[in-house]
Formats: sequence, C-alpha cells, structure tokens
Amino acid sequence: MARGHQVSLFRRGLSSPGLFPEAEHLTGDRTGSLAALEGRRWDVVFDPSGYQPAHVRAAARAVSGPDVHYVFVSSISVYADFSRPNRETSAVHALVGGEETEALDLDAYGRLKVACERAVEEVLPGRVQIVRAGLIVGPHDYDRRFAWWLRRLVRGGDVVAPGRPDAPVQLVDARDLAAWMVSCAEQRIAGAFNATGPAEPHRLDALLATLAEAVGAAPRFVWVPDELLLAEKVAPVSDMPFWVPARFTPLFETDVSRALATGLAFRPLAETAADTWRWLADGWAREEPVRVHRTLHVPAGISAEVEARLLSAERRPGSRPA
Repeated sequence: MARGHQVSLFRRGLSSPGLFPEAEHLTGDRTGSLAALEGRRWDVVFDPSGYQPAHVRAAARAVSGPDVHYVFVSSISVYADFSRPNRETSAVHALVGGEETEALDLDAYGRLKVACERAVEEVLPGRVQIVRAGLIVGPHDYDRRFAWWLRRLVRGGDVVAPGRPDAPVQLVDARDLAAWMVSCAEQRIAGAFNATGPAEPHRLDALLATLAEAVGAAPRFVWVPDELLLAEKVAPVSDMPFWVPARFTPLFETDVSRALATGLAFRPLAETAADTWRWLADGWAREEPVRVHRTLHVPAGISAEVEARLLSAERRPGSRPA
C-alpha cells in the first residue's frame, strides 16, 4: 500500500482482525469457501499459506485471470538431500502418489510443498514465482522458535549453546522477504528462488551473542556437542532452534545467489531481534497465537528440565567423545 498498490486480503478473520483496516478484507477459507474471490481480477497474488496441493490448485484457479502473476511461498524443505548446499536446480522430493489427500504433518511437509509448487505451475505456467524460504523471523512471528531464544537469553544463567560455535545459520526477517517479493512481483519475475538468509551465513556463536545483546541479556553459554543433544532426543531446528547435527549443516548453507541478484537484502540481525523483543513485550501476552494451519504444530525450545540434564551431562568428566 505504501508503494501505491491497491490491496485485498483474503483471510479467515481469526487472528488480528484489526490489522490493515485500509485494505479490502475478503472473508473465506482456502480449505472451504472461495466464493469471495469469484468474479474478481487481480494483477498479482501472494500466497503465503499453501500447504496442500488441492487447496493451492483451487485458489490459483479462483484468481487465474489472463495476466495474473502468482507468488507462492514454498520452503527449502522441498529439497531431497541436505548433505550438500542446495540451489534451485537441486533434486526435490519425489512424489509418491496420494499427495492430493495426504494429511499434513512434519514428515510430509516437504513433499507436499513440492506438490503445491507443481499445482500452481499447472494452473499458471510461466507466471509463478516460487519462493523457497527457510526460517522466517521478526515481529508478528507466531512460530515461537525465535521468541524462545530471546526469552531464554533474557532469563540468563547458564544457557545450552548447541553443537559447534562456528556452525552456519540462515534466517530472514519477514519484512525483508516481503519487500523483495513485492519488488519481484512489480517486475513479473518468475521461477524458483531460494530466500533463506544471507549469502554468508551467520555463525551460531555470533548469532546468539547478537540476540543476547539486543535484548540486554548477559547469559553464560555452555556449548553442548551434538552427541549429548541427540542422546537426550533433542529435535533439531524445533526443540533446539537454529541447531542441526553437523552432517546436516548444508541446510543453513543454501545458495541464495539468484535472489540476491534480483534485489533480496537483509537488515542487521540486531534490528530484527530488538524489534521482535519489543513486539513480544508489547503484545504477545495480550494476543493468543493462532496456528497457521490447524494440523501443523512445530515445537519450540527445550524444557528447563532437559536443559538442566544437558548442562549436567556436559560438565560430567568424560562427557565429550574422545
């Protein structure tokens, strides 16, 4: 809207209904009625919440004017192999059949995103930008994982720092991702783009130190090796945000050169952390989070009990492998 565009929001109306009153609000549900979209034409459609191919296909058909440009937010979870850094031409998950009716869960997430990408391309060939995102953070983030780190650091004391200090991490502020998507849409840029984080990933130790400084915290980091985290059955990325075992670090070394060449830029991590912490302090307690999808739930952060066991194990003589 700040760039002079007329904006319509198709939404369920369940979370933050007062946001953006100056936009047109169309009430509906992509899993049910799309009637509010009938008989309308748009230049550009942004689809940030497509998880199942049947729903994505129906939405694309509902808005499929002769000149419409469709921006679909996908995921780097589409890639089949994270033993090496992925680029847009890397192999994606093979479809096994049944994706049209398959229930959404974390195991099926990547394969279903592949099916969604293909569904929208079937409806609007050559007029789709596929945005393969990773960790998206910032104010209004109800995912909880970034928020968990900020809250844990503020509590201070001994904090489990997972894995290796030099492990890479990629993430992107939602505002940077959105600004780039709008710019691409104005230029009708199509094709697949990785948009996970800076070309030079953050080091995990520097990232945690930046977050701590941004929220005014002074924790003591205790680096706990992969072996102890896995022995405690800590789930990478979710139970321990930003951490994956060393063999999967290419997850956070995704090639984003295509997106950078079309203008994707990243604000300082300290700004994202400070803005998110301010939002949490101002509004989180007053606004109950609504799940993006009714059946998809991603855990966020280890419990105090698990952290205490990890700290104890790390301090135990002989805890580290020879």
